[in-house]
Amino acid sequence: MLTENYIALEEKYGAHNYHPLPVVLSKGEGVFLWDVEGKRYYDFLSAYSAVNQGHCHPKIVNAMIEQAKTLTLTSRAFYNDCLGPYEKFITEFFGYEKILPMNSGAEADETALKLCRRWAYDKKGIKENEAKIIVCEGNFHGRTITVISMSNDPDSYKGFGPYTPGFIKIPYNDLSALSKALEDPNVAGFLVEPIQGEAGVVVPDEGYLSKAYSMCKAKKVLFIADEVQTGLARTGKMLACDHENVKPDILILGKALSGGTMPISAVLADDDVMLVIKPGEHGSTFGGNPLAAKVAVTALQVLKEEKLDENAEKLGSLFRQEVRKIKSDMIELVRGKGLLNAIVIKPKNGKEAWDVCLKMRDNGLLAKPTHGHIIRFAPPLVITEEQIKEAVKIIEKSLQEISESI
Repeated sequence: MLTENYIALEEKYGAHNYHPLPVVLSKGEGVFLWDVEGKRYYDFLSAYSAVNQGHCHPKIVNAMIEQAKTLTLTSRAFYNDCLGPYEKFITEFFGYEKILPMNSGAEADETALKLCRRWAYDKKGIKENEAKIIVCEGNFHGRTITVISMSNDPDSYKGFGPYTPGFIKIPYNDLSALSKALEDPNVAGFLVEPIQGEAGVVVPDEGYLSKAYSMCKAKKVLFIADEVQTGLARTGKMLACDHENVKPDILILGKALSGGTMPISAVLADDDVMLVIKPGEHGSTFGGNPLAAKVAVTALQVLKEEKLDENAEKLGSLFRQEVRKIKSDMIELVRGKGLLNAIVIKPKNGKEAWDVCLKMRDNGLLAKPTHGHIIRFAPPLVITEEQIKEAVKIIEKSLQEISESI
């Protein structure tokens, strides 16, 4: 079948909850993807940073295959011989006492919210059903009913009410707004993305995270970091919070925790927070399954062994430096940290970010707009300096071709 045949099948039989770039992919390896006609592309989205280790990393795939031959799922009704070693590995890896394993990033966010609320009642002494959690405008933590209740993006929340109460929304990167919100004695937590990815790679001022953390500590409020997209070496450190030496009270991980091979997420915290959840109060049939446990350990080992945080730091700087040399009046702003970057596109004669992405696709590079006028660029962290330079040439060529066609 050809590209149009596969697209037609999805249009006819699938829910219309996505608007994909018109390309049908059938193979991935390292930083590259191939479509059904055999054309090769640079992947500059990395499945929203789930494929930090590169597509089909052989070590991760081999670990998955070997475990899949033996045991894939027991549920948490029983112990298995993979979960305990994984829990020991990941808690020591990030310096926490406990992990609660889940599957998707949204599930992990929901888990963190439940932990925070129970901690508020059991440990902080807030009256039942009155706990509040501070969140930031422009956030993206998933698409569950509770998570969209804290969103200010109409595409996420409009038409899905009634909404879950208990959230205080403040502007992102605004310490004075945080200080004011923290005056409420019923505040239990502050949920924040160290960099707002879906909002267009919005990087806060230097010192924002560390000051926010200190302010939370002073008010006995949990600092909850959603590192589903920013974590696992993407921004040039193992965690984006590491740039400011902040250790969140609750750490949320997902995406690249499996190297893009299956849904794996995790919530990490110390005993004082984690042990407020008792048997029967939270769980998941697939959370902590043997296959996920083996894959996650291997995915983390690859990040460490291949020093992908260092590569992201070095090549992210190179990417921004090279893109800023491009002479195009469609480039309004270049921003990012590590290999999580974005270009803000200035529309020109009806040509927008979507058109730029289509042209880049034609020239062999895949990326996707967010919020209409921003293009996120996040290649697998195994990319090389030579490949970065070649990719930037594709971006430059695409912008030039767009301008020439106007």
